[in-house]
Amino acid sequence: MSDLLIKAGAPDKDGCIAAVSPESAGWKYVGFEVYQLQAGATLERDSEENEVCLVLLAGRADIEVDGERFADIGGRMSVFEDMAPYAVYVPAGAHYEVSALTELELGVCLAPGSGKYPARLITPSDAAIEDRGYGSMTRKVVNILPEHSVAESLLVVEVRTGGGNWSSYPPHKHDQDNLPAESYLEETYYHRVNPAKGFVVQRVYNDDRSLDETIAVPDKSIVLVPEGYHPVSAPPGYDSYYLNVMAGPVRTWVFHNDPDHEWLFKPAQSGTVTAAE
Repeated sequence: MSDLLIKAGAPDKDGCIAAVSPESAGWKYVGFEVYQLQAGATLERDSEENEVCLVLLAGRADIEVDGERFADIGGRMSVFEDMAPYAVYVPAGAHYEVSALTELELGVCLAPGSGKYPARLITPSDAAIEDRGYGSMTRKVVNILPEHSVAESLLVVEVRTGGGNWSSYPPHKHDQDNLPAESYLEETYYHRVNPAKGFVVQRVYNDDRSLDETIAVPDKSIVLVPEGYHPVSAPPGYDSYYLNVMAGPVRTWVFHNDPDHEWLFKPAQSGTVTAAE
């Protein structure tokens, strides 16, 4: 199995089914955890030296951050529902508690922080939703914690792609700390597949092909993108969802396209495709 693929396991005592830390990934900035909590279960954590974005992937919960309560949040029961999620931003140095009101699928996105900004609720109306691409490159992008929103390190976005389509395509990368031409951002993909018995395909490759892996990704799996281009394909009959977490030394997303495929950016009848997750 590829070292870039982390498959979900049975929930541990806290409900965690998959986790990535900078130490386990061999990088510096991005951490990500997925929890499956039963109704009535509680998750308590200290954010320590990380800022955190708690994404309610599916289900409802009460969330409390250092005494500030966000009650009965969450609106969708599946990531494949056509709506944005609720999320809560948690600063570094805070204590948070998540109490599941229903079965809850929770994404915990982490990156370095100093506690500069206060906790806040991110509602579906706060998340900009846009259609990107054209033809078989069409997908729906939900900007949960984009560059223009207040945060220290984290960038968080989710993408839904219909079966038979490609996303994170045409291929692009962001692995050079070379602004203004390109920014360095580590990235995780948390994949869901509908129906769950299916799979998606993700390729991760760099220019000299010292990294070149093509991975069949099952439902509830994480793919690490330490460098290189990273397109995703959803086979016919199986819809794709993924949650992206990015962070690096500068909180900006400046990407570089694979020059072999830049011709795909030419205008099409329905518009012009732009690179995106």
